[in-house]
Amino acid sequence: MTGRAPFLRWLWLPALAAILAGCKTNEPEPVPQGPASPHTYPSGPGPAPSGYQQQPAPAPPPAQPAPSFGSVGGFGFRGDPPNITARAAILVDGRGRVIYEKNSSARMPVASTQKLLLAILIAENGNLSKPVTVAESDTWAEPTKMGIRTGQVYTRQELLRAVLIRSSNDIANCLARDHSGSVGAFVANMNRKARQLGMYNSYFTNAHGLPEPAGQFSTARDLAVLAQAAMRKSVIRDTVRSKGMVFRFSDGRTKSLTNTNQVLKNFPNCIGMKTGYTRAAGRCLVSAGASGSKMCYAVILGSQSPTVWQESEALLRYGLGM
Repeated sequence: MTGRAPFLRWLWLPALAAILAGCKTNEPEPVPQGPASPHTYPSGPGPAPSGYQQQPAPAPPPAQPAPSFGSVGGFGFRGDPPNITARAAILVDGRGRVIYEKNSSARMPVASTQKLLLAILIAENGNLSKPVTVAESDTWAEPTKMGIRTGQVYTRQELLRAVLIRSSNDIANCLARDHSGSVGAFVANMNRKARQLGMYNSYFTNAHGLPEPAGQFSTARDLAVLAQAAMRKSVIRDTVRSKGMVFRFSDGRTKSLTNTNQVLKNFPNCIGMKTGYTRAAGRCLVSAGASGSKMCYAVILGSQSPTVWQESEALLRYGLGM
């Protein structure tokens, strides 16, 4: 289902394109300036050093039928759905019924949005007050790092909140190893959990979403399934709607973390979820919105900045009837 958006307030003449740096192992991402918006959305992080820890993973699954969603049909949404320029997108309501979709079953890299699956496994493992000692191998992750050091000790909950709010890859490795004994074993658990949730067109090779080891993918539909499952976990639900936190290092240093989700910052009805970016994946965003008894989930893959923030907000507004 497609349509033109009545969002004329965001149309303007394009400015000169800029090149955002990202994961050096992938092709560069040209990022034109997006249309005008009532909000100012900053661009993403700066250049990223290369070099990733290789981890073994099982063979990817063959193509499977997409998750079964109902269709909302003519449930009285206002006007046409927004025009989405991202490579793939889906909007579902709180019951999982599709409101809008575009290439929603296309297999694509999804960058750090897959950390929602990491979070589900950690939440289900429980004992969030358990101390976790950082191993040297945990720190072998680039580019987005918290800077935790070998031998430092943190609780699972501290690490979980930090990985969801700021998407630190060293913390993702630490949580994965603590959960399963090694990152490779955790990846096998991720793929098993994905099947249990009904994510039949997803395959993961690491805990954080970087492009090495190669070959991981998911779909907008599968991420909509993941988003709904993640929101059922109170620790995830409470964390992803936080705009920031203070992370306290074992040595007493502190770092103020700001949530990477700009829609959460600028749209009051956004209740969080997860961002992602690599050059291969582009800008990816899973977002959730609520208004009264209404709730919806928007997934955007292969977008640009600031377009990803604008189009995600537009989908949430449409799903909420705003």
